[in-house]
Amino acid sequence: MTQAEFLNIVMPFKDKVFRLAKRLLVSKEEAEDATQEILLKLWNNKEKIEDYKNVEAFSMTMTKNFCLDKLKSKHAQNLKIVHSNYEDKRTSLQKQIELNDSVDWVAKIIENLPEQQKLVIQLRDIEQYDLEEIAKMLDMNNTAVRVALSRARKTIREQLTNTHSYGTK
Repeated sequence: MTQAEFLNIVMPFKDKVFRLAKRLLVSKEEAEDATQEILLKLWNNKEKIEDYKNVEAFSMTMTKNFCLDKLKSKHAQNLKIVHSNYEDKRTSLQKQIELNDSVDWVAKIIENLPEQQKLVIQLRDIEQYDLEEIAKMLDMNNTAVRVALSRARKTIREQLTNTHSYGTK
């Protein structure tokens, strides 16, 4: 198996591996290390990858087991204690910047929506109007309002996910 073939198989789900590791390990750095370890193990066993029906499911199982083993180790127990002893109630500057950036991205995405979807998302999610009120305001069918709202939300979710996805694609 060549490096390109390996990357074609592994790259689509490496973000999922990272998110699972982060969920289990809490620490971003530990999750990045775990992701790297899993990808390295997959690379070292690249000849066996073709034997698996679902490589993504296999790697998710590897990630779960690796993270649970890491949490059981003495090293992780020390880390876990440190993480649980200190809680900062304030939002960190980094988190505030990320949230502001996300809000800016959502605003940009909404601006690029078709006019009808832009109006519906503005009236429903920002102005908090009921679907019936929006249908009357825009002289639309109630079902058409729900469909436009659903499509707008889906577009926003997909574009925001692509913007914030971990790593490069």
